[in-house]
Amino acid sequence: MPVAAPVIVSADPESFPHSVLAERHPALIRKVRDAFPYGPEQRRALDALLESATEGVVEPLGADAADRERWEAWGCRQHTGRSWFELPFLWAESYFYRKLLEAVGYFGPGPWRGIDPFRPFKLAELDTPEAGAELAALDGLAARPAAEQTEALLHGAVWGNRADLGFQLSAGQESGADSRLVADDGEALRALLTGGTVCLVADNAGRELIPDLLLADHLLRHGRADRVVLHLKPYPYYVSDATTADLIDALRRLTRDGSTTGAAAEAGHRLWAAAGDGRLTVRAHPFSCAPLPYADMPDDLRRDFADATVTIMKGDLNYRRLVGDRMWSPTTPFTEPTAYFPGPVAALRTLKSDVITGLDTATEAALVSAEGQRWRTSGTHALIQVGP
Repeated sequence: MPVAAPVIVSADPESFPHSVLAERHPALIRKVRDAFPYGPEQRRALDALLESATEGVVEPLGADAADRERWEAWGCRQHTGRSWFELPFLWAESYFYRKLLEAVGYFGPGPWRGIDPFRPFKLAELDTPEAGAELAALDGLAARPAAEQTEALLHGAVWGNRADLGFQLSAGQESGADSRLVADDGEALRALLTGGTVCLVADNAGRELIPDLLLADHLLRHGRADRVVLHLKPYPYYVSDATTADLIDALRRLTRDGSTTGAAAEAGHRLWAAAGDGRLTVRAHPFSCAPLPYADMPDDLRRDFADATVTIMKGDLNYRRLVGDRMWSPTTPFTEPTAYFPGPVAALRTLKSDVITGLDTATEAALVSAEGQRWRTSGTHALIQVGP
């Protein structure tokens, strides 16, 4: 492991992390409050969380919370009573979502138990014209050679809800400052996809989960994986992170799209069958919602990843947890902060936070010259990286 870079916090009012805690979280509380006919108890709890998150300090989970002991082990004892803005950004952001679920009664007894406060937003994405257009593009892609399909579907998984761009093959496009991909280890990743078990650690639900599922189907169908283990969140997290319920919604969206002979519907039916015979396996490990880097993963999860031919980490949050939510020098080799990982690991990510590793000096300099530091968080650049 390299010498650790500073942990990212939210204290600087001009920083991206500060804007998340000071602006995005309050706006989300209001959005969730308006999305459901919550009663007085839930509304009071949401109002209290809004005050705590903006002007107060971190408070412990309720005494009857089933996961209170787990969160204490994850750092709650040390952070209770402190300002949200002085804590590690990853921890503060993660704990906020756990407190939001507590406020709406997700874990408690009563009528709101198990009701995902983010579900309306996730479902809305599946029924957009853009989602339909992305799925329609599969019919044309199915006629292309398998190698071209692999490349297109990998790019689709990289870009998530801009997956329609990923279905357009970027032949001859190089990575770097002038590319949408600031780093591209796609060739190295494709070389690892030769069978065995692929762990696919999903990120978001809705339109971003669909490309992940299409990639999984392609790998199974063409022998690039004998088995795919899909890691999802055990409960709603970070607004749009995918749970098992979101997987079901996505599969139903695929199977009802177009005619029974459409490529999207065929993929959905194949995945449904693969789940039934064990070639597609779903995991929802508690550590998937931990406010900690994967370097601190428990032994059973480590064994899962060690047994895989390759683990594919999707999305920005998984990247932050994979390399550590630290202000690394962008030219720090990706293989250094991922050296602890128990097997080959690939990151497919659009850039939506400050964390970045693995850039060459010229690419970083050109990005900074053209955009300042906005390229880190704008979501307009992406990467494919492989390590350790």
